[in-house]
Amino acid sequence: MGSPRAFPPSSDRHKLPYSYAALPEGPHSDGAPAETRRPWKGLLVISCGLLVLVSLVAINGYHNKESNNAHFHAHAVAQNVSFSMSKQTVTPTTLEPVSRGVAAGVSEKSNRLFSGVNVASFPWNNSMLSWQRTSYHFQPEKNWMNDPNGPMYYKGWYHFFYQYNPSGAVWGDIIVWGHAVSRDLIHWLHLPLAMVGDQWYDQNGVWTGSATILPDGRVIMLYTGSTNESVQVQNLAYPADPSDPLLIKWVKYPGNPVLFPPPGIGAMDFRDPTTAWLTSEGKWRITIGSKLNKTGISLVYDTMDFKRYEAIEGVLHAVPSTGMWECVDFYPVSKTSDNGLETSAVGDHVKHVVKVSLDDDRHDYYSLGTYDENNVKFIPDDIKNDVGIGLRYDYGIFYASKTFYDQGKGRRVLWGWIGESDSEIADVSKGWASVQSIPRTVVLDKKTGSNLLQWPVAEVESLRLRRDGFNNMKAKPGSVVPLDIGTATQLDIIAEFEIDKEALEKTAESNEEYTCGGSGGAAQRGALGPFGLLVLADGGLSEYTPVYFYVTKGSGGHLKTFFCSDQTRSSLATDVGKQIFGSSVPVLKDEKLSVRILVDHSIIESFAQGGRTCVTSRVYPTEAIYGAARLFLFNNATEATVSASLEVWQTNSAFIHPYHPQQTASI
Repeated sequence: MGSPRAFPPSSDRHKLPYSYAALPEGPHSDGAPAETRRPWKGLLVISCGLLVLVSLVAINGYHNKESNNAHFHAHAVAQNVSFSMSKQTVTPTTLEPVSRGVAAGVSEKSNRLFSGVNVASFPWNNSMLSWQRTSYHFQPEKNWMNDPNGPMYYKGWYHFFYQYNPSGAVWGDIIVWGHAVSRDLIHWLHLPLAMVGDQWYDQNGVWTGSATILPDGRVIMLYTGSTNESVQVQNLAYPADPSDPLLIKWVKYPGNPVLFPPPGIGAMDFRDPTTAWLTSEGKWRITIGSKLNKTGISLVYDTMDFKRYEAIEGVLHAVPSTGMWECVDFYPVSKTSDNGLETSAVGDHVKHVVKVSLDDDRHDYYSLGTYDENNVKFIPDDIKNDVGIGLRYDYGIFYASKTFYDQGKGRRVLWGWIGESDSEIADVSKGWASVQSIPRTVVLDKKTGSNLLQWPVAEVESLRLRRDGFNNMKAKPGSVVPLDIGTATQLDIIAEFEIDKEALEKTAESNEEYTCGGSGGAAQRGALGPFGLLVLADGGLSEYTPVYFYVTKGSGGHLKTFFCSDQTRSSLATDVGKQIFGSSVPVLKDEKLSVRILVDHSIIESFAQGGRTCVTSRVYPTEAIYGAARLFLFNNATEATVSASLEVWQTNSAFIHPYHPQQTASI
């Protein structure tokens, strides 16, 4: 979102390709709005010794595809699977990542997991690093990417802009707007850079922004620029040629900046304007993230023309002790329909969502509530789940997210930045860093009324190839079951689990306090869990990533379910993050436990109970790659037998490639 050093001298700027038009002298082009004069939290302990998984067991049985009564009895035979380090001798070195972003006034962009920790640098080779590149998640051809910017649907094309460093695989140097377009949110054309920082008001970075499509079809783009003095200001841009469906060229408003930090707000604490929504008075309203001391706030502004703004007294919302709010999002969801709503929708059938990205911990939080337009206030439904202290979009690696209303299909779509958890040395070696999540639809959970549901857009299913089905498989306590699907590098998995009812009844009540991150991961055995799938595993189980459920039985027989992803055994490499992610997930009466998992090389996206709880992980195996990657069912509970039914599809790769002008006639 910015750069810690000044933009190159003007003589060098022309070396960087860009696609916006030169600033016009005099009146705006036809695409312009009508003219009006303007007055790391938490340290990850990296284990370098032997890691022992207690109670993984040998298998006795084979799966029966497509059989409705295929009983899978995997008998428990004690087996310890240890982690041996690479045979190559590597001298331990202290990794001290350079801090990136904080000095420029944005959240930390460097992976700080290894700061001050004495670990051995792993001898990555080109084959391992090449495998990590995803096949159907969006990413540029090379270099660094972070926040999604200004997504929209325009004249038959989905547009995606993103924070991009065209000169390297780490954040910094020059942050500009990359641009890509798609017909279906899956297959993409890389377009020329949309905007670079060549003006005093954005020369230290063209940072995050949002698109607003006006009722007459015109496109407004508001974005944060970091000035020559590193002051965060808001700027206006618009397409140079609105008739061009690809929107290749952009014009910056000559009167920029349109907003400066107000009195009492720090010069580096004023960023990321939202999509505008229309008020009952016919004004356009936006909100911008900031903070007052340690209280996160969202400032509000009204405008008629996107050039002149009226600051609204007070704030849309504020939560103490949450720190700086980045990438604020504000949008409605329907109480009665699974269709998305246009951003200006209000009424009794609507709840509103406030989402913020917390600078302090780099997670995305949201709250459901009521929007009081007259008083310009958001009132959360549940103060215990207020913004920044309760619900998260995703309990893994997922940040700086942004939604847009897809008017073509009547849905709200969510993008999220998925960063790396390896070392910068490895990123530089492979020549790229970061991917975007698969776009997700977002709706209100009508069954609970208290959370959102996120689900991969339906277009992902077009990538499905061969299907393998496994029905009513029985996994006894302490069992690991191989699933014969062939290679398991690119998968779309849907699975359902049921715990044996007799075991549920016999299990004693307890006061067990369980958390995904603090209870030992998939190796920690309980009466009713963990159980789930081992993805990106090698045949000998020297590497694997469990995605699993864990159930506790409290007083009165109350069951509480947790959904987790455990990276502690995902790789033999020492210089990658190996955290355990997850949270509790609501499970209603008579619901089976269900999960959908998208595996795409080094990224695993998991959606439990229809998307009530989501977990995204980055993993970097050294053995479980290419044809050696396998999939297993496991049940590490001590008492309960688990029944599982699965559908597993191999997935195709997306078509993501550069756009060439001569293609215009064919697309």
